[in-house]
This record gives sequence, structure tokens and C-alpha cells, in this order.
Amino acid sequence: MHKLLLIFLSIGLLSFIINNNKIEETKMKKQEIATFGGGCFWCTEAIFSELKGVVSVESGYSGGKIKNPTYGDICTGTTGHAEVIHIIFNPDEIHFSELLDVFFATHNPTTLNRQGADVGTQYRSVVFYHNNKQQIETKKFIKELEKSNVFEDKIVTQITKFDIFYKAEAYHQDYFNNNKSQGYCNVVINPKLIKFRKRFKDKLTN
Repeated sequence: MHKLLLIFLSIGLLSFIINNNKIEETKMKKQEIATFGGGCFWCTEAIFSELKGVVSVESGYSGGKIKNPTYGDICTGTTGHAEVIHIIFNPDEIHFSELLDVFFATHNPTTLNRQGADVGTQYRSVVFYHNNKQQIETKKFIKELEKSNVFEDKIVTQITKFDIFYKAEAYHQDYFNNNKSQGYCNVVINPKLIKFRKRFKDKLTN
């Protein structure tokens, strides 16, 4: 009797594990990645972290010519990397086109290698596409923006095939939330967040 009970319990446990793994696999399949560069990643990370459907946002570097760059390397402007955010999102909750909408609305895509006082190729406006669909959608989105004359000047955002993402140093991650009293956060990031929250209030997690 005890042996039968143990067998039934084992079968039940095995079934639970298999079903749970299938659920996790399904969740993972629904997740996609987007990689954007729009100036200082402290700003962009703070913005995209507040969107519904965004699972995680990491600050880092992409598009350069050396392996494992440091922030010091990037700041020289000679490595070819851009400061980027690496976004994992659920396409059932937020589409790539919606991420593009937020991206182009929260930075200036018409200034070459510059965002405000931040100057250098590391601050360039760039979309690193992960597949053909993202490439096509980005081109289409920019074309529609230019057609509607949203910006007075020409959009200079690069559309580049994604290669590799290097995660930035730990102190760069979730920078705004960890340093709200810091001057840059008060003067630069917070005003951007206020405008973003007002425009995209229906897309926020809170």
C-alpha cells in the first residue's frame, strides 16, 4: 500500500515538474529583446523600466570594436560602442513598435552623436535590430516620422544589426532609482521622466 502511494506521489510530482517546465518555456518563448542607444543610458533605463510589458532593462555597451569595454574605455569615444539599454519584453503586453514610439519620443534623434550636453559617438541615436522584423519596423517607423514632420531636422538614428551586448558596471544599473538625490538625476533625468509619464501614462506599470 505504501509502495503504491509512493508511486502515485512520484508520478504526481513528475507531472507537476514537467507541466511547470512547459509553462516556463512558454513564458520564455514570449519574451523578446530590443536594444536601443539614445544618449546616456541612465536616462533611457529609467524610462523603459516603467513600461508595462517590459520584463527587465540593463545598461551596457554595443556596436564597438573591442571586447569587454569598461566605462572608462567608452568615455574616450574611440571604441565605437554606444551606451545602450538591453530590454527584455513580452510582446503580448507591449509591441516593438510601441517601444520605438517611446524611444523616439524621449530623446532627440536628429542630433548626430549628441544628446544635450553629452557629446560623442557613444551617445549616438541607434537601434540595434535583433531580426529582420525589427529592422523593417524601425525603417518604417522612421519613414512615417519624417513624413509627418514630427521633427524639424532630419532623423540621424542608425539602424544597425545587433552583434553583442556588454553589460555595464554594477553602479550603472538602475542608476536613477539608486541616486535620486544626485544632481544629474534631478536636473536631467527627472524632467524627462515627468514628460514621459504624462505622455505615456496608459503604458506605465503603476
